[in-house]
Amino acid sequence: MHHFKYRDGVLCAEDVPLTLLAEKVGTPFYCYSTATLERHYKVFAGAVPKGSLIAFSVKANGNLAVLRTLARLGAGADVVSGGELAKALAAGISADRIVFSGVGKTGEEMRAALAAGIHQFNVESQPELDALNALALSMGKRAPVTLRINPDVDAKTHAKITTGTAETKFGIPFVHAREAYAHAARLAGIEIVGVDVHIGSQITDLEPFETAFVRVGELIATLRADGHAITRLDLGGGLGVPYEHNNEPPPDPAAYGAMVTRVTRDFGCTLSFEPGRLIAANAGVLVSRVIYVKRGDAKNFLIIDAGMNDLIRPALYDSHHEILAVKEPAPGSLRPRYDVVGPVCETSDLFAAGRALPELKSGDLVAIMTAGAYGAVMASSYNARPPAPEVLVSGDEWGIVRPRQTYDELIAQDHIPAWLGG
Repeated sequence: MHHFKYRDGVLCAEDVPLTLLAEKVGTPFYCYSTATLERHYKVFAGAVPKGSLIAFSVKANGNLAVLRTLARLGAGADVVSGGELAKALAAGISADRIVFSGVGKTGEEMRAALAAGIHQFNVESQPELDALNALALSMGKRAPVTLRINPDVDAKTHAKITTGTAETKFGIPFVHAREAYAHAARLAGIEIVGVDVHIGSQITDLEPFETAFVRVGELIATLRADGHAITRLDLGGGLGVPYEHNNEPPPDPAAYGAMVTRVTRDFGCTLSFEPGRLIAANAGVLVSRVIYVKRGDAKNFLIIDAGMNDLIRPALYDSHHEILAVKEPAPGSLRPRYDVVGPVCETSDLFAAGRALPELKSGDLVAIMTAGAYGAVMASSYNARPPAPEVLVSGDEWGIVRPRQTYDELIAQDHIPAWLGG
């Protein structure tokens, strides 16, 4: 469910018409709904066992206003870089509710996280474990650690967002888990607190989750028999959202929560979760204006002012996003097919191929739906195109939460050396 609905013939974000925002902010722009963010967080938090840590995945949407909205509901943060750590703290998320994931944590990043006093490090390799141990000892600290164990489970999702099979860069292979924990136990700067597992993203079937969690439960029993104090279990994120609304919807959080409760009931662990897409995806849209309608012999092209630099998911993953006309079409109106493309000089700058849409013309507005996760965070200034700004709506109020960069600001990022006359 989301809070983008037609009212009086115009698509609105809660109580704010997207036509008004387009007039005030210009296009393209991202728009996020506070009501949707809050609802999705509360639904997920209410579905999983009480007392669980809900650490929102900052990589899904790192806008400070979005993070502050979730922090006020009690959300923690899952971060994968020093920059995301800094953002989470700046948004008001308490350090003791932050988990640090990722395969390539640098010494500088780990030092900052140790100094902040984060909840835990999700460690993904023995070299990382050794580096963290040395840093912790140099700072007179012990680092709270879970080891990310790769359960070798196929998440049945897109190959580029699968993380739990044997041949990915993520995690420690299941067969090496015991020796990795034995090594960690010998390190004076490391405090073993639990186990971490994360098998992928946009998973639409509960079976891979259950298979992975059952395997991890067996591992927890083995590790405790080896003498390790396992009190926490981080189950990651990955529950999918409906991008194509005419397809079978993914399991809802209630079904996921019931499965987790049943499987982990006897594990004796405090649970943590890292949802990102589930909370933010349907809470955001990318609004764009039609520049031209180009008529071809075999197809028609709808050329819009948003590009793959603003939303790269279709080019990167061949992902599907629903596209709606901001002005509500009349019932029974024609729906010609278009290739919806952007202005970036790449053939892959394609949002939809052969998509049936209301008849549109130059100047009309469209909304690319389910764009609140892995949208603005993955944007770039390719083709010297400043990324789309971001707007947050709450009821009938709205505010620009990341402004559009000017050309002067874009150019000012570069510096000409002295020998070139700088």
